[in-house]
Amino acid sequence: MSFDLVLFGGTGDLAWRKLMPALFQSFRHGTLPASGRIIGVGRDNHSPEQYRALIQSRFDKVELAKRPSEDEFARFAALLDFIRMDLSKPDDYARLAISLRERNADCVVMYVATAPGLFITVCEQLATVGLNTANTRVVLEKPLGHDLASNRAINATVRGIFAEKQVFRIDHYLGKPAVQNLFALRFGNALFEPLWRREHIANIQITIAEELGVEKRGAFYETTGALRDMVQNHALQLLCAIGMEPPINSHADAIRDEKLKVLRSLKPWTPASLASDAIRGQYAAGSISGNSMAAYRTESGVDPHSNTETFVALRTEISNWRWAGVPFYIRTGKRLASRDARIVVNFHPTPHAIFNSHIGAANRLVINLQPRDGLELHLLAQGQNNRRSSQTLAPVQLDLDFDKRFGTERVGAYERLLLDVIDGRLNLFVRSDEQEEAWRWVEPVLDNWANDSQGPRMYASGTWGPSASSAMIARDGYCWAEES
Repeated sequence: MSFDLVLFGGTGDLAWRKLMPALFQSFRHGTLPASGRIIGVGRDNHSPEQYRALIQSRFDKVELAKRPSEDEFARFAALLDFIRMDLSKPDDYARLAISLRERNADCVVMYVATAPGLFITVCEQLATVGLNTANTRVVLEKPLGHDLASNRAINATVRGIFAEKQVFRIDHYLGKPAVQNLFALRFGNALFEPLWRREHIANIQITIAEELGVEKRGAFYETTGALRDMVQNHALQLLCAIGMEPPINSHADAIRDEKLKVLRSLKPWTPASLASDAIRGQYAAGSISGNSMAAYRTESGVDPHSNTETFVALRTEISNWRWAGVPFYIRTGKRLASRDARIVVNFHPTPHAIFNSHIGAANRLVINLQPRDGLELHLLAQGQNNRRSSQTLAPVQLDLDFDKRFGTERVGAYERLLLDVIDGRLNLFVRSDEQEEAWRWVEPVLDNWANDSQGPRMYASGTWGPSASSAMIARDGYCWAEES
């Protein structure tokens, strides 16, 4: 199959860091269709040769094993082209249309990796020059809007130009093998399904923690914050994967229908729950691995008096038959104690204790997402070295490390998702009603924080966030996994 992939924002940060390395890895593995062309679009006055040289220079920054040899890049570069465009000028779209029609590829992918404010402009201009044909697919990078109203405006415009099956709203977390294993764990095995409900599960904790700060993205982060950047998309998608009912099949809409039901079942916010169950923080100076870390307010591009949150902890419930009364805790932040993404499922203890035991972290399933991928099952067992009969149990851990079992060479998230776009598979992409429902749920939190003069709670870099996060979960009689 022949394809043209038009990368709006072809000289931007996402193209350098993620998209081009992912496309190259697919090319290296032989999974990228051979009859392809990748067109970078930008305002720079580059020739195609200069663009190829720029792309090659950026590969020096990726890890050694993923760098192309001279011969590999020469073959990959044959796919690369560049078109200079001002996205506000209709004539430039007309030139793009001529280039695409000359080749008449089976599939044309418009990857809009620009500021969200340009999504509507790009889609409208594509329609004006007739580039919204049935063989066109449009990829919209997050964040899709700044709030519910802007998200609806973008989706309404896009739906007026492209059919829903042509629109790929990308959330790279859904492309991670570990996240896809959530679906395999739940719906490919009968082992946990009888236990996957309120009668057996005490609480579920979702953590997406980063050691990194905002790096050079301070100006972007100032207008975004952790709630928009991580919770509205990544964290809620993980919650859906954990909480959804089994779909009737593996088709895209069957899966997305069940995720939508979860989002619609999330407990509505009240003034009381906004005050007690929505914690925001901002990192102050501290240290990680012995290295001093600066405060967020001193980062480049950040307002010295900023109230932007770099940490969020939320408590919610799914108000349906399966999950009623089970608290779900979501936590994400920058400059935390470690880089760690995991889901912790805490089961109820036995209803009657007949052994002496240190409960600790027992009766727990940990689904590790990064930096390593795998499962941990925490149980209670009696030691095998006791010389005398003992009624004392101790916690033990059964560890399934997917990296050791399957190897560390995995298909990257963007590599997987880009191939799915070219093939027209929508399973790992977000439907518009899903996305709007997620915005509807987080918007009361955004509004509450916008009117809150207290601002975010400070936490030292290298810790697990403000103490209010631990206090929130302690009110239910629980604690975060690392505190047990």
